[in-house]
Amino acid sequence: MMFMENNIKEFEIKIMCDTLEISRSSFYYYCEHNISERKLKDKAILDLIKTIWLKSHKRYGAPKITYILRNRYNITVSRRKVQKIMQVNKISSITKKSYRPKRDKPNEGIFNNLLNRNFKACQINEKWVSDITYINTLEYGWCYLATIMDLYSKRLIGWKFSKRMTAELVEDALYNALETRGLTNRIILHSDQGSQYTSELYRKIGEEYNINLSYSSKGCPYDNAPMESFNAIIKTELVNHTVYETFDQAYYSIFQFIEKWYNRERMHGSINYMTPVEFETVIQA
Repeated sequence: MMFMENNIKEFEIKIMCDTLEISRSSFYYYCEHNISERKLKDKAILDLIKTIWLKSHKRYGAPKITYILRNRYNITVSRRKVQKIMQVNKISSITKKSYRPKRDKPNEGIFNNLLNRNFKACQINEKWVSDITYINTLEYGWCYLATIMDLYSKRLIGWKFSKRMTAELVEDALYNALETRGLTNRIILHSDQGSQYTSELYRKIGEEYNINLSYSSKGCPYDNAPMESFNAIIKTELVNHTVYETFDQAYYSIFQFIEKWYNRERMHGSINYMTPVEFETVIQA
């Protein structure tokens, strides 16, 4: 008994008891009956891993779960240890990364790449990126999600979901972003060279709001990597696991994912494991 008490910190005992939903007397009973400290700790860690994993809708893998264990539960554990526990217990992120390399192509015509793959921003409303992705519904077939991200905080500041892929789709997403943020300085807004983004309507809006429009080279996804990353995230964390019968069902699901999960609950390693909204709040405080 004394050996166990000397080797397990008080807060670790509390976490174990809370996680395993047992009293301290039961904990000490296990100790007295030769259930090892290591097994008790591993069981507590496993239960916490399951809790974190389920709370993330099965989207978090070992890196983010390890971060939460260390920083929110004060548990000293290595990523390798977490990976091993997850593998043994068949716990894994539902997301799968896939890479489809494409060769770079030089930019063409009048659509200049002002961003030039420099995805680091020093302040809010400095660099925005945008794109369109496809989402299927049984009711209408393919529908289209246009999104705009602020590179500083990785926050989705504007989006529009539509049954048609038109210039008005990206226009509405842009107006949504402008309504969310407003503009205090001249920004760079980057996209690919899709017909919606090169349309006269879209370019006129850019001129009206004094926005520097920037374009990827044709057929080069690396020029717009942050938006390609988001498109992969929403597909692997949500869309690939859902069958949408109606447009309205898809819209509600996307709204919940972007506004509740992605912007306000999902940690991002590139912004110190904060959420986009949390990161903006801390920086502006």
